[in-house]
Amino acid sequence: MEFVTTREELRTIYKTPRPTDGSIRKELKALDGHSRSFIGKSPFVLIGSSDGAGNADVTPKGDKPGFAAVLDEKTIAIPDRPGNNRLDTLENILLNPSVGLLFLIPGMNETLRVNGDARITVDAALRERLAVDGKEPQSVVLVTVKAAYMHCAKAFMRSDLWRPETWYDRATLPTLGQILRDQLALADSVEATDRWLDESYKQTMW
Repeated sequence: MEFVTTREELRTIYKTPRPTDGSIRKELKALDGHSRSFIGKSPFVLIGSSDGAGNADVTPKGDKPGFAAVLDEKTIAIPDRPGNNRLDTLENILLNPSVGLLFLIPGMNETLRVNGDARITVDAALRERLAVDGKEPQSVVLVTVKAAYMHCAKAFMRSDLWRPETWYDRATLPTLGQILRDQLALADSVEATDRWLDESYKQTMW
């Protein structure tokens, strides 16, 4: 199997059509009104990061719409709620601040992409501002925006992601308890593992 190894070779393969003027100019250096509105309505963002050695990671963050706060035209604050404490993204940021964000709004095929540099803060005032029911995030990721632009709908249109009639019947898929039991060779039953997960979700959502 042969691989593409140079930019010139890549551009030969993708020579038509060339990027349009609009696709180039749509990349903004700061958040405009549309970008801020999109983030304010988004309940879900994917954060792509990598460590100093280039090992990549993508993590989902979700909460009520607008949970990621736009502090100004160049700064987004993303609260870090309780999780599994692997801290993959946070540790990556300490080694390499470059991150890529993908904001989604359910039912909307277009997405918002943001690239920038991230830092971690435990600023008391900001954590209080981003609290839910009095529960503050453990830390906050501050992203300084370098580029922001809307991404077209083709991937979501091809996948029919928002069409319920295309979704699998959840009952036909394994539960997380089943998957973990098989992957980790757990002694507990599937039912016990699922009950433990349900309790964990209830007690540590925020």
